[in-house]
Formats: sequence, structure tokens, C-alpha cells
Amino acid sequence: METRKIQFKGYAALAPMAGVADRAMREICREHGAAFTVGELTSARGITLGDKKSALLLGCSDKERPFGSQLFGNDPKIMADAAVRALEFRPDFIDINMGCPAPKVAGNGGGSALMREPKLAAEIVKAVVNAVNVPVTVKMRTGFDNENINAPELAALCEAAGAAAITVHGRTRPQMYAPGVDYNTIAEVKKRVKIPVIGNGDVTDGKSAEYMYSATGCDFVSVGRASQGNPFVFEEINAYLSGKSYSPPTLEERFEVMMKQIRLMHLYKDPHNAILEARKHTAWYMRGLEGAANLRRMCGEISSISDIEAICQKALEQNRDL
Repeated sequence: METRKIQFKGYAALAPMAGVADRAMREICREHGAAFTVGELTSARGITLGDKKSALLLGCSDKERPFGSQLFGNDPKIMADAAVRALEFRPDFIDINMGCPAPKVAGNGGGSALMREPKLAAEIVKAVVNAVNVPVTVKMRTGFDNENINAPELAALCEAAGAAAITVHGRTRPQMYAPGVDYNTIAEVKKRVKIPVIGNGDVTDGKSAEYMYSATGCDFVSVGRASQGNPFVFEEINAYLSGKSYSPPTLEERFEVMMKQIRLMHLYKDPHNAILEARKHTAWYMRGLEGAANLRRMCGEISSISDIEAICQKALEQNRDL
């Protein structure tokens, strides 16, 4: 089977994060150097049943591109049908999730549960590849659990089925987001396939990105939690890996970007829901500041944009030297 080629320019991409990496965050991260973005986890069954909430997750703007729509499910036909419908939003590629550990996903046979059924996983990839005219990528973990580390074998099957790239989060499903990353398994995946391999897990700055590259031989890295409240991490990584100097933003600049992100959320979503979601994003932007604990408490009570502006003002008063 012919694999559609996919090329990424740069060093690090924004990893998909359900309930976090929405359109506003994706635009902001691209603006600050993310090489590409991937949409929030979307139910293939929900799309085929006409669920409006699922369809909303597929939307993207040109400012997010290159952009991939990420789907989860465990039925090849439903996944293929959902991928075709996703094409209405003009994604640059389709990403199949085989790594989500959440019970509501893995418990229903999708996400990381597919790692227990390599044959079915490959059938899903093949069905989606045959259904769409854009590259199809796959995200997986090192294995479903510690006794079944099979990412190298599964990656090879996905490549044979037509996958254009593989992202490996260097942990098993039970490990969630701790302990440390299994770089050896990511390296084994790289040895087993010829398509690009994207390393994911604990990439938080330029130095850790460089280590992921050197320890695994991967072709690219993706950044997840380290980008929460810190879209500047992509500028830092890009500068570090290209041998250029990097100056972190001032606190005023950090808050200016944060307010832009919050206002975009307010524009793209139901305003009430956007403000509620802004609580966690604002709290993330407060990390590392003097009085951060109290600032985060205030973030939990946000009910308007003016509340956010007041928190920023208080943070500036308490951190005049930053």
C-alpha cells in the first residue's frame, strides 16, 4: 500500500489535549512557533451520528495549519466514515488516536485499548487511509500496560497499512503521565519503521527536546502539558535547537498573550463556557510567580474578563522584577 507523504517544518508541534488545546490555544501556539497542531480528541461514532458537539471539535482556522483532526473509535467503517466527514473542515491530515488512557475512551475499545488488538488497529488505519485523500497519522503509547510493550510491532503494522507518521508517547496506559519517559521503546519504533516518528513525553524546553531527539533518533517532537500557559516554549525550543539566543517574555508580554488567548476563546465558544474554561488557562499562566497559590485561588473564581484583568494587575504588583 502506498503511504501518503507528510512533511513537517520546524522542531516541535503542539500535542493534542482534550479539553485544553482548543482552537484559541492552537492559534496562539502556532503564532509562537509550534510547527503544527492537532485538534481535540473527537468521537468517530459521534460524528457519524451527527453530534454537533463532536463536529465543533473538528473546526479549524488557517492560523492553526498545518492541522490534523484527531479521531478515536474501534470500528474500521465508522472511523473511515468519520474521517470522510472530517474532510469537510479541510484538515491537512487525519490522526488516529491509539493512546488515550481515559476510561470513557479506552473503556469502550478506543484510544489505548487498540494496542491490545494490533490486527484491528491496522484494519482501522487501512480503512481510513483508503477513505481519505490526506495523510493519516497514528498516536500511540509504548504499550497498553507494562506487560505488553508492543509499540514497535504496532507501528510496523500501521506503516504497512498506510500510516504516514507515528507519534509515540513514551509511557504505557497505566502510567498516564508519570513516571519518566521510556526513550528506548521510542527508539525501537524508529528502528522498525521508515515513516517519520514523533517523540512525545516530558518535552518541556530546549534541552529536553534535544534529549528526546538524541536518545530516540526521532524525526520530530511534540509538546503537551509544558505548553499550558506557556506557548513560548516553542520559541525556546526552536531557538535552542537552531543555536540561537532566546529571551523569555516579560510578565507584561506573557499576560498580553494570555489575554489574547482568552479573548479568542470568548470569540470562538459560548461566552459563559469560555470564561469557565479560562479559569484553568489563567491559572497556568500564573505558574512560577510570587504569590502563585493565591493567584490560582482567584483564578478559580473568575466569572468575567474583568476578573482576569484584575488578577493580572495583582500579579504584576507582586512581581515587579519579572
